[in-house]
Amino acid sequence: MVTQLGTVRGTDLKGRTALVTGAASGIGAACAEALASAGARVLVADRDADGAERVAAEVGGDPLVIDLADLDALAARAFDADILVNNAGIQTVAPIVEFDPTDFRRMLDIMVTAPFLLTKAVLPGMYERGWGRVINISSVHGIRASPYKSAYVTAKHALEGLSKVTALEGAAHGVTSNCLNPAYVRTPLVEKQIADQARVHGIAESEVIEKVMLVESAIKRLLEPSEVADLALWLCGDTAASVTGSSYAMDGGWSAR
Repeated sequence: MVTQLGTVRGTDLKGRTALVTGAASGIGAACAEALASAGARVLVADRDADGAERVAAEVGGDPLVIDLADLDALAARAFDADILVNNAGIQTVAPIVEFDPTDFRRMLDIMVTAPFLLTKAVLPGMYERGWGRVINISSVHGIRASPYKSAYVTAKHALEGLSKVTALEGAAHGVTSNCLNPAYVRTPLVEKQIADQARVHGIAESEVIEKVMLVESAIKRLLEPSEVADLALWLCGDTAASVTGSSYAMDGGWSAR
């Protein structure tokens, strides 16, 4: 099934190695499956050892258990990959006046500094081989703001900047760097924030998807992880070789407002 899917999509990644963070579930798992379907060897990176092993087994890849919040340990490790998907993320929903500074720092560590360290680690090998793809899973919150998400919005805006600098520095070496900007995707990260969203907005949990998550989108549905993964896979293909420094909105029309 995996091989057939890769053939249908028309992208050949045989001989390439992909490192995908936060790959034990959600968008990361979908990206791991899509890249493996095209022939890539996938390093399934996650702090969830059981989840990483499960997904790695499903896609024929290798589990890589890492805690992206441990920046010193991350900086000390060596990584080599032709494709890097910076996907891992966490969420805290709270007004700025109630936001724990420790949580704020931790979110930026995981979603900005860790992607920087991983990008720094893999670029030399990409430069040497003259080919590389850095795909940063940003968010509509990388180009738009929402209340009660100060750390998340800040982190995603910073990731956008990192991606663009990577694109400019990597262009002469055959390396592209782009951001994907989905609105709400049907993932554990989204499901876990429903209670907090209900609390800060003063509504019932059953109303959160309609009255908070989809209110700005013209298309009133959650995205599926596979939809994001399809675009990530395309960015790895030959027809996207000149696509770099871009941010691809997948937000149902949210950012058209």
